[in-house]
Amino acid sequence: MSEPLVMALCGDVMTGRGIDQILPHPCSSTLYESCVTSARDYVALAEAVNGVIPSPADFNYIWGDAPAALARLKPAVWIVNLETSITRAERAEDKGINYRMSPENARCLAAVGISCCALANNHVLDWGRDGLLDTLETLDALPIRHAGAGRSSAEAAAPAILAGHGRSRILVFAFGVADSGIPAAWAATPARPGVNLLRQLTPAAVADIGKAVGAVKKPGDVAVLSLHWGGNWGYEVSDEERRFAHALIDGAGIDVIHGHSSHHPRGIEVYRGKLILYGCGDFINDYEGISGYEAYRGDLALLYGLSLEPPTGRLLSLSMTPFRIRKFRLHRASAEDAAWLARTLSNASAPFGTRVTVGSDGALDLAWP
Repeated sequence: MSEPLVMALCGDVMTGRGIDQILPHPCSSTLYESCVTSARDYVALAEAVNGVIPSPADFNYIWGDAPAALARLKPAVWIVNLETSITRAERAEDKGINYRMSPENARCLAAVGISCCALANNHVLDWGRDGLLDTLETLDALPIRHAGAGRSSAEAAAPAILAGHGRSRILVFAFGVADSGIPAAWAATPARPGVNLLRQLTPAAVADIGKAVGAVKKPGDVAVLSLHWGGNWGYEVSDEERRFAHALIDGAGIDVIHGHSSHHPRGIEVYRGKLILYGCGDFINDYEGISGYEAYRGDLALLYGLSLEPPTGRLLSLSMTPFRIRKFRLHRASAEDAAWLARTLSNASAPFGTRVTVGSDGALDLAWP
């Protein structure tokens, strides 16, 4: 058998707002939220709980123990959902919550070797279409590949094409579903920048995705669908979501479904040998010190390490490294926290016949029939 293809995935990387403020070149701290007018307030909330956060922090600071985990994993690519606008634009969208980081601070994304950012989400246009154009320009300059948003609908729908092993390629298609909070007006058109918006989870949508994948995918390629869908909290996977995920594998040539939007990890399924991550949870955020929803442990994050069989894309193993966000920094989770995550994910994944255990190295391992 050929050498396995190893990939790293994680959920929402929210490097705007409070995170941007502790990095060397922050944007203006001005916010337009109903209760918060300065992004520095999110820094103060976190410091009130866990102590002083270094500021300015270097570009590696927020990643903490993640680079060591990546060094052990040695992935061919690392794909994240970047849930912020990269801009110094001053005109915020009227939507209550607005995330941005400065183009200078975006060097933190390149510092740890992120390969590709999915952009089809409900924060990438928080600072308008000018902010989106700045985001695309900054990522192109770093350079970091991206998918799911663009200067036109054609660019937003185009996959990011990444090198795998040998001649194999990894194709990353990214969609944002309306139920994740993406305004309908954000949809890209032939003449207007925006996101690759998926309005409904229908058979027609599957057919359209299948045509797009079929036009690009060659033998040996692995197709990843990065999907921003659903609400922020809760473990339930609807029948509609599950049918749609299965149909993407059955009829659209998708090998890995990289789901995100929930602020905590959701259940995991292996369907016909292909991995479905219904929700990866947040990987970086500035929610420290904010009360509410504590039962979901949004301070815990996972780095998903996939080993796939080329050229079929069949899942060979899934190892998840657990972290805890503290002082806006990723720390390896304690044994107690890792065990909590394993129990919680096993319960959420039980309807799919999968379970999660803690390995000898403290990482979480997926088992399936």
